[in-house]
Amino acid sequence: MPASIILSNLSLSTPDGRSLLSNIDLTFTTERTGLVGRNGVGKTTLLASIIGEHVPRSGRVLANGTIGLLRQDVQVLAGTTVADLFGVRRALDLLRRAERGDASADDIAAIDWTLETRLEAALARLGFDPSPDTELSCLSGGQITRVRLAALIFAAPDFLLLDEPTNNLDRDGRKAVTDLLAAWRGGAIVVSHDRGLLETMDAIVELTSLGATRYGGNWSRYREQKAVELAAVRHDLAHAEKRLSEIDGKAQEAAERKARKDSGGRKKRAKGDMPRILAGARKDRSEDSGGKSTQIAERRRAEAIDAADTARRRIEILQPLSVRLPATGLPAGREVLWLDGVSAGYRPERPVFQDLSLMIVGPERVALVGPNGSGKTTLLKLIAGELRPLSGTVRVRPDFALFDQKVSLLDPATSILDNFGRLNPKAGANECHAALARFMFRADAALQIVGSLSGGQLFRAGLACVLGGATPPSLLILDEPTNHLDVESIEAVEAGLRAYDGALLVVSHDEAFLQAIGITRRLDLAGERDSRGSSFQ
Repeated sequence: MPASIILSNLSLSTPDGRSLLSNIDLTFTTERTGLVGRNGVGKTTLLASIIGEHVPRSGRVLANGTIGLLRQDVQVLAGTTVADLFGVRRALDLLRRAERGDASADDIAAIDWTLETRLEAALARLGFDPSPDTELSCLSGGQITRVRLAALIFAAPDFLLLDEPTNNLDRDGRKAVTDLLAAWRGGAIVVSHDRGLLETMDAIVELTSLGATRYGGNWSRYREQKAVELAAVRHDLAHAEKRLSEIDGKAQEAAERKARKDSGGRKKRAKGDMPRILAGARKDRSEDSGGKSTQIAERRRAEAIDAADTARRRIEILQPLSVRLPATGLPAGREVLWLDGVSAGYRPERPVFQDLSLMIVGPERVALVGPNGSGKTTLLKLIAGELRPLSGTVRVRPDFALFDQKVSLLDPATSILDNFGRLNPKAGANECHAALARFMFRADAALQIVGSLSGGQLFRAGLACVLGGATPPSLLILDEPTNHLDVESIEAVEAGLRAYDGALLVVSHDEAFLQAIGITRRLDLAGERDSRGSSFQ
């Protein structure tokens, strides 16, 4: 039978019992499917359910064929090598003993003489060729991702499950992933926010709180269909609200007519113009008729309210996040960051970079670029004071905020609301809730513990706590800010940063993001060049 993954009436929950997805029916075959949806909706949990690591609340998963999973974040254990990741260390040791002439006859019979060639071929497909003995701790995040992808291909599964495969990858790495999927002949389910990668998909499956919907075609085709859906739902909401208004108006008119008629009847009975039996019968008929009319009106009103609520829920899902930032008040000539002749690294004899100088004045927008392993994250640690320079001078304005990839400025043990209060001590309760609501943390959502959030929710919570206050910092330092955000949130953050009047220093391999936020300069760590980004103005 051809490879396939079938989800039948599948419902998922978080470990603490919160419902994620309900009654999902999907079939995946040998095509490339992009899996999209807002942060926290359950994309990663769905992948875990497919490979049997997460037990569904109900329903079942039927998988025909072998499955390989690329996880978002993997803890690298000390001493782990490239060969360990491929699961071939013992086989390589045996091969090397044979090459030295130390292997027994039984060992030689068990040797895979093609192993090294296949290993090199898998790594070459991802454009990276470290020695099998290289320890993963010596590699950058992007380099580790490439090795993990190569190991996945080496295992030759029938289905690839890729959870944000282009996170941390430079331009060449992203192209390697795109080329890999283009040539892949098995099935692939790709969770991604990378719009370029999603453009190469055969289908898009969107997960929302209402369920799962499949759209044929790539990302652009999906967005076109979503725009049509949003227009239709807005039309449905306007119609439901109009209908509700009409029902309320007619109910008011009927109530006023009945009040006038009842008043007239009471006056006649008071005068004694009508026999008591006839007056009582008319009163009973009036009450019976009025009761039925009220029931009909109430039923119609309930139906109109339900239609309006359904449309609002759909719009809540379709409507993008909106980020609006107050002014920083940063003067155009104010120096916010100054590096002079800086060398830095983790060992004095092997600096990551040397004699680096950079100045950011006023609301400049600088992109820190370079291939994986060139020292971008090291430079950010230096600026933040987490790493001391080996030589040179670092000066930075105190009102800056660094968003590293773990959003370390938030306390994972407390709620989003508590973190906001800690970072904005002058904000009142109403101001706190209003600011968090602008970042889609409304009501009880603001009470979530930070450590329980998904990667995208975590970054959005960090933005809410730092940028939601009365005065944002004058310098924002962002390390791969789009890594864990869903696409709608990326576009909202792009809009917010375009309106931000402070300085930006951004590490990102997402070219579309850099263009959207108006980067004006680039510091290329590969050649330590500071260039004007005139093509992005």
